[in-house]
Amino acid sequence: MELARSSPVVAVLSGPSGVGKDAVLTRMRELGIPCHFTVTATTRPRREGEVDGQHYHFITLKQFRKMQEQGQFLEWAEVYGHCYGVPREPLIVALSKGQDVIMKVDVQGAATIKGLLPEAVFIFLAPASLDELEYRLRQRRTESPQALGIRLRMAHEEIEKLSMFDYVVVNAQGQMDKAVAQVQAIITAEKCRVVPRRVEL
Repeated sequence: MELARSSPVVAVLSGPSGVGKDAVLTRMRELGIPCHFTVTATTRPRREGEVDGQHYHFITLKQFRKMQEQGQFLEWAEVYGHCYGVPREPLIVALSKGQDVIMKVDVQGAATIKGLLPEAVFIFLAPASLDELEYRLRQRRTESPQALGIRLRMAHEEIEKLSMFDYVVVNAQGQMDKAVAQVQAIITAEKCRVVPRRVEL
C-alpha cells in the first residue's frame, strides 16, 4: 500500500495582545523551522525593534484601502484604531509549493479565518496568568493607562473564546522556547494525521 504524502498545514496563531505572538514567531524563524510565515499588513506605527516585512508590512491607510478594494486580503479587521490584514497571495503561493504556513492574527481575525478555512489548525497562545499579561503590557510602555485597560478587558473576552481553538499553548514568562517547541509539535502531529486536513483557497 502506498501512503499519501501529507498535505501542508495552515496554522493560525492567535491570542491576546502582549502574549508574545511576535516573539514566538521570531524565535521559530531563528531556529529555521521550515514554515512560510505570513506577514500581516498594518496601518499602525512601527514599534522600536520591529522590522518592516518581517514583523508586519507597515503601510498607509490609503495603501490598505486600495488592497481592500482589490480583494488582496484573506481577512482584515480594525483593532485598537488601526487596520490589520492578512495578504492572500503569499498564502496561495506557499501552499502551491507544499509549504506549511503559520499566520498570526488577533482573536477576531481567527474567528473570520475559521469561517473561511475551517480545515486550518487554530492555536491559542495564552499567558500563564492575566497578572503576567498585564506586567508584559506595562513593560512594553507603548500604551497609555486607558489603552492598557482596554487591552486587558479585551484579553478577558478573548480568553473566553478558547473553545473556538484546537490547541492552547501557554507562553509563560522566561519559557518561550517551551512554547515554540509545543507549536512545532502541534504542526508535526497534524502532518501525521491519518486523514489530513486539506485547506483550499
